[in-house]
Amino acid sequence: MKIISISGLDGSGKSTQIELLKNYLESQGKKVFYFHAVQFSIANKYNKLPTTNNPQQETKSVTKASWLQIQLRKVALCIDLLRFVLLRNKLRNNGYDYILSDRYFYDNIINIAFLQNSPLTPRTYNLIPTPDFAFYLNTSPEKIMQRDRVPDQGMEYLEKKKVLLDQAATAWNLKIIDGNRGKEEIFSIIKSQVL
Repeated sequence: MKIISISGLDGSGKSTQIELLKNYLESQGKKVFYFHAVQFSIANKYNKLPTTNNPQQETKSVTKASWLQIQLRKVALCIDLLRFVLLRNKLRNNGYDYILSDRYFYDNIINIAFLQNSPLTPRTYNLIPTPDFAFYLNTSPEKIMQRDRVPDQGMEYLEKKKVLLDQAATAWNLKIIDGNRGKEEIFSIIKSQVL
């Protein structure tokens, strides 16, 4: 079973590319599991719990956190990595061919680095199971802000996060793809790499 991950800024086209790849692989008779590391995280599940004051509350993107909240995210990431290994083994036993990850644990680490306003540390990302194919859609924040749906965090957030992603892409050996291209052209590049 192969793991294919696509990382990038919010609004860079990750979900679109994962959906295109999923549809293509399934049309070829492959058994595919969609995985979203942020949605999978126990920190995200906790963040979505309704409060007694507002049971219908929507979760907003987190752009600030206290020291304790950041430490809890780090603990949650370690738990999520263990949960993922168990999930991967279960999927392998059930005959899945691919795990397609829209945001991988790399994105969780980028989020933590952003919240603590510090550079990445190698010891954290060495724990991540290495994907067979890992892509980074390098999309300019300006391009993202021109799209129909724009991230609620704003331009400054995207610019700071892009600096971290650019730094990490090299450290993690992610295949960098110009995310400013059209979705069909990007998909063609990804498809040619994984097949």
